[in-house]
Amino acid sequence: MPATATRKPNRRSRNRLETASAAPPIGPGMTGGCYRPLSQAEMERIHELVLQLLADLGLSQITPSLEARAVAAGCELDGDGRLRFPRALVEDVIARTRRKFTLHGIDPAHDIEVGARRVHAGTGGAAPTIMDFHSGKYRESTVGDLYDIARLVDRMDNIHWYHRSVVARDTQTILDLDINTTYACLSGTSKSIAVSYTDSASVRAVMPMLDAVAGGEGKFRQRPFCTAVCCHVVPPMRFATESCDALEAAVEAGMPILLVAAGQAGATAPAALAGAVAQACAEVLAGLILCNVIDPDCRAVFATWPFVSDLRTGAMSGGSGEQALLSAACAQMAGFYDLPNSVPAGMTDSKLPDMQAGGEKGYTVSLAAHAGASMIHECAGMHGSLMGTSFESYVLDNDLLGAILRTVKGVEVSGDTLNFEVIRDVVLGEGHYLGNPQTFARMKTDYLYPEIADRRSISEWEEGGARDAREVARDKVQAILAEHYPSHIPEQLDRQLRDNFNIILPRTRMFGGNGTW
Repeated sequence: MPATATRKPNRRSRNRLETASAAPPIGPGMTGGCYRPLSQAEMERIHELVLQLLADLGLSQITPSLEARAVAAGCELDGDGRLRFPRALVEDVIARTRRKFTLHGIDPAHDIEVGARRVHAGTGGAAPTIMDFHSGKYRESTVGDLYDIARLVDRMDNIHWYHRSVVARDTQTILDLDINTTYACLSGTSKSIAVSYTDSASVRAVMPMLDAVAGGEGKFRQRPFCTAVCCHVVPPMRFATESCDALEAAVEAGMPILLVAAGQAGATAPAALAGAVAQACAEVLAGLILCNVIDPDCRAVFATWPFVSDLRTGAMSGGSGEQALLSAACAQMAGFYDLPNSVPAGMTDSKLPDMQAGGEKGYTVSLAAHAGASMIHECAGMHGSLMGTSFESYVLDNDLLGAILRTVKGVEVSGDTLNFEVIRDVVLGEGHYLGNPQTFARMKTDYLYPEIADRRSISEWEEGGARDAREVARDKVQAILAEHYPSHIPEQLDRQLRDNFNIILPRTRMFGGNGTW
């Protein structure tokens, strides 16, 4: 056939192309793990130190209740008051811990499977301040902010759960804080939520609320949609008494547990990055063993969260390259153990949604994702090394997370993507791929299009008002928070909750036209 002749794709080629995967470009739970900052031999060396720390040093300040359970399971309490974990016990618990489980949403449509290097991204943190949307100044955060952030996250496709990201500073007691935090999270989103419970009393207090939202007494345990975030240790190598009490109560209640060890390299963890990883792994494994002796079937997340210090000042540096490496290495060690896991990333040191924030969030989250972290916490909305947050950042970060997750998905190599007939038909035909069936199919399945990032030409951008990304994000925040008031908790049930709990968020604040937005 002459080279100038026009050929149409044959029917077989067209059908194959049109039936190419209809999956969207990204989604929760794509497989990571291609980035490996540690070699196999290096991971084994870290593991050896982890076992030595647990067996020979152990942890101090175990609570009496957990001490009895742990000793009965084979741990040793020596005369110095340190609980030691024999190597055989540690390795046995690692071997029989759940490799994956469902992290339930309040709405089953938001269920996600964690484990097996399936990557997810969500919020986290405990910022005491928030940048006021109207004034642009930082102020103390409130229950209303918790609720508004939840409503915003509820509409962000690339933020897969809502872990409370600010502290409600307008509550009067610890119990009121934990109750109102749970309520604001539950009311603002139908995604899975997570709350840092202060003690066992708080866990017991919120259980009737969780059961009520789940459909009645005992229903929460069947589909637990609230994770208890337990910082069960005070690094280095000490248990946190009240948090251990909360952990015990939460496991008994059937809650998933986020086992957090959050040492700070150069302060409460070794300045040497490998040492910080080893200590964090030892501290989290100690918590995992405690969970296991309470309930061998518990849903536990291996949350090694070592942070970085700027060694010139001692201040935390959440956006540093060292933080990116630490989080990636921790994700890799969790993969070594084959455990559902969490690492922190996206905790920019910048106080504004600016270039510094975008850069620091981009490389820290990317390394964690490509290292195969099951859950990347604190990667949306956070500023000032977790001391602040801003509404616009959740929208901006949602865009960024989408792009990062697209890189995790990678390049598909298949008969459809390496198709001789497609290239032949274009070369011998129209000379471009614009009208080819493959192009039409792949623009839906292979390409992700941002909502905020601007891809127009400079002239089109100028004609459209020359607005920057933050301005566009602010418009989206305003639009969502003015109209999106979730109603998955019926009004009658809400009245019941308010009758039984000291809820300080006004009911009038939970409808459109309330004057706030």
